[in-house]
Amino acid sequence: MKIEDLKIYLPKFLSAESDQELFAGLKDFPNNIDTRLYTNYLLESDIIYQGDGINDMLVINLPNPEIKPVPSIVLSNTCDIDLINKRNFPSQVVYTPIFNLEKYKNSLYKNSQKTREQIDSHIVSLMKQEITQIFYLPKIEGKLDDSIVFFDRVCNFPNKLIDRQNLRSRRLFTLSDYGAYLFLFKLSIHFTRIQDKVDRSSMNT
Repeated sequence: MKIEDLKIYLPKFLSAESDQELFAGLKDFPNNIDTRLYTNYLLESDIIYQGDGINDMLVINLPNPEIKPVPSIVLSNTCDIDLINKRNFPSQVVYTPIFNLEKYKNSLYKNSQKTREQIDSHIVSLMKQEITQIFYLPKIEGKLDDSIVFFDRVCNFPNKLIDRQNLRSRRLFTLSDYGAYLFLFKLSIHFTRIQDKVDRSSMNT
């Protein structure tokens, strides 16, 4: 697919300026995976947005029963967890923990049977967003080191129990239009691509 063909998939609600900025970011991919993935525009908002980085979300890694608060990234759709939207059932916020990239790399050096060169190549691919299972988060000075999230480490927590009053102090980042587009693109590939090559005939056939 040519980069120009992506225009039909771009959000229709953006201003002309934001639309051009998003398209320019996509044209420069993957040579612009930096702080352009983030925005300062929504820092004061008390809404949790899809792709938000939030501190102190409770995470469990079964079968280890320990529960601990760690920085995490929100996978849930923004509308689904907006408290304004009343539902017939209580909604949950779905999220996955954020891991420090340097610690991940050092763990591979120590525990993996791969060579150092193979691990370094893996890290480079990861930082270019080439690995569908992992999303790379560039460093934010004073807030976040180079980090990664695994889309298969999913947790959930009651939406109403996340205090929106202190959200501004807990929020690490909000993704820009460009960052959100990349995030959703990789999230969609990880969860919805139909490539299992299995014939799933109906029970009635």
